Amino acid sequence: MANHKSSEKRIRQTKIRTLRNRYAAKTMRNALKKIRLSVDVNEVRTLFPKVCSMLDKLAKRNVIHKNKAGNLKSKIAKRVNALSA
Repeated sequence: MANHKSSEKRIRQTKIRTLRNRYAAKTMRNALKKIRLSVDVNEVRTLFPKVCSMLDKLAKRNVIHKNKAGNLKSKIAKRVNALSA
């Protein structure tokens, strides 16, 4: 157990941040799954900008790496273009 006030505070902060990051990452994975499995072109087109924005925010907050965000955006862009064509 922590003996210093600062380390006790750090433990509290880490718990909160871990939960927040886990929630954000899970939400991102669900949104990506929804795009991948969707067949409706209009739904995918409306979801695409929202998911891209979500990925950028997560990369900015260091929840995911910026290159991972770029790779995921590229993959879902391919999916959107394939459905549109």
